[in-house]
Amino acid sequence: MFEVPDSLRYTETHEWIDPETGRVGITDFAQDELGDIVFVDLPDEGDEFEAGDEFGIVESIKAVSDLYAPVSGEVVEVNDPLEDAPEMVNDDPYGEGWMVRFEFEDADLHSADEYEEVQG
Repeated sequence: MFEVPDSLRYTETHEWIDPETGRVGITDFAQDELGDIVFVDLPDEGDEFEAGDEFGIVESIKAVSDLYAPVSGEVVEVNDPLEDAPEMVNDDPYGEGWMVRFEFEDADLHSADEYEEVQG
């Protein structure tokens, strides 16, 4: 079974957001499905997105996947160490492997229990 922290909110496209900090990443399920992540392309601080917009790309040895904004808002921080160490997404998807931090007003997303039902 994959880790799905109760404190986070989730999208059906396997992104998570911490409603307290605005940090965003991909789920444990997503990183496992992708396999060894070798490259992450993230937006710049100050970029603005609507919920559902593509905000980046994650590339693994298996596939390239788009990243989708879980909320509408502005990117206020980027996890720059991922540029040199994208494997942190595999090692710690909910910790050191976070990707960006959004400043946002509202997040109407799945709870951990709802997300577990979505991923099957």
